[in-house]
Amino acid sequence: MSKVAVIMRSALRECLREEAVHLYLLWSLVSLLCLLVLLERADAATYTVGGPGGWTFNTNAWPKGKRFRAGDILIFNYDSTTHNVVAVDRSGYNSCKTPGGAKVFSSGKDQIKLARGQNYFICNYPGHCESGMKVAINAV
Repeated sequence: MSKVAVIMRSALRECLREEAVHLYLLWSLVSLLCLLVLLERADAATYTVGGPGGWTFNTNAWPKGKRFRAGDILIFNYDSTTHNVVAVDRSGYNSCKTPGGAKVFSSGKDQIKLARGQNYFICNYPGHCESGMKVAINAV
């Protein structure tokens, strides 16, 4: 075999070796990203708002001492004939008024995923929010 052929064969082997390393690194990175996504989902906690009593009056103190994260799930259990859950902004929370376009939940067993930052919920049945049927939760 000529010297040129030996050099070419050696160069080709080196290129293939580098390509294999790059593919391995790419595969490792994709695998790591998938694992991180799965861990984030597995790490999400589920909370029943108001505890065993469920979503009712005077639940605004319920979040104290709890650490909420974005992606955690809040479960609102309540009598759907007398209550609901409305996701509102700060103004809606403070004024107990439902802003236009607010999402209203009314199943009696609502599951709501927390967004990062402040999350506000009220019951918009007349007088309920004003009587303490509201909760503000900060998710980090």
